Amino acid sequence: MGLFSFLKNKFSKKEEAKSEELSSYEKGLEKSRKNFASRLDALSKRYAKADGEYFEELETILIESDVGVGLSIRLIEQLMEEADNDGVTDPKTINEKLVDAMFVDYATKGDSIENEIRFAKVGPTVLLVCGVNGVGKTTSIAKLAYRYKNQGKKVALVAGDTFRAGAVEQLGVWADRLSIPLIKGKENGDPASVAFDGAKFAVENKIDLLIVDTAGRLQNKTNLMQELAKISRVLSKEIPEAPHETFLIIDATTGQNGVLQAKAFKEVTPVTGIVITKMDGTSKGGIILSIRDELGVPVRFIGLGEKMEDLREFDLDKYLYGLLLGEVS
Repeated sequence: MGLFSFLKNKFSKKEEAKSEELSSYEKGLEKSRKNFASRLDALSKRYAKADGEYFEELETILIESDVGVGLSIRLIEQLMEEADNDGVTDPKTINEKLVDAMFVDYATKGDSIENEIRFAKVGPTVLLVCGVNGVGKTTSIAKLAYRYKNQGKKVALVAGDTFRAGAVEQLGVWADRLSIPLIKGKENGDPASVAFDGAKFAVENKIDLLIVDTAGRLQNKTNLMQELAKISRVLSKEIPEAPHETFLIIDATTGQNGVLQAKAFKEVTPVTGIVITKMDGTSKGGIILSIRDELGVPVRFIGLGEKMEDLREFDLDKYLYGLLLGEVS
């Protein structure tokens, strides 16, 4: 049984009730599904047999859905070779093989797939959060804090983006709403100094998870690299092996610009996971496949709406189902 059939059976509409998480994937990926799945379906109906032109159009659909040029070309070449070897010309069968190829490529590329934050066995766990301004970094930090507070963890925030008063204020609003501590310093102060204060606070107050915001000034990568390196050094002085995780926040609506941002950040800091925001706002849901292909870093969480609960643990099966097979209203 291919993955296409497996997903249809696994997430069948005939089930008595769908899980809340699966429903959120379907709803959050609705725009992408209407663009991607409907175009695949229309393409398969226009061709009785898949030929060179069919594969060219299929490649165009992939590229225009932000799957990425390189990955799109490789997937099409793989499909053409399989179709030729197996004597398959039915467009629907080929589209089903495409789902299988997408799954295998993501699952076997780069770092192992593990979503939840890996907590330290002893002492506070430190999560460093990066991303350019406007990608939803502050909101993502709040949603992560909400998630782990609800799991019984003691959470604290560090306002490390000292160069934007608005960033500190926004983080302060979320900290108040969630009733969790916020460590902040002077405006335009040294971010590393604030991070050190946060680490000291975390140790003294037996915090489980310390989430450190950072500046998103990607224009000068040298300064950013030095700043992030300094933050990491001062954190590790107080908390061994900190930061334990570094998440990069990417706005799905920015498309391939988001992939370029991810590449740039990976050059200056070791990124352990990607958080994709605003997935419900894009019609080009292939960006997740493109990021994984270009960086080898797994998507750990995916934003499928505005509610606090809408930041979901990334699930490859549910993602492909939501992108290709869920209901189109």
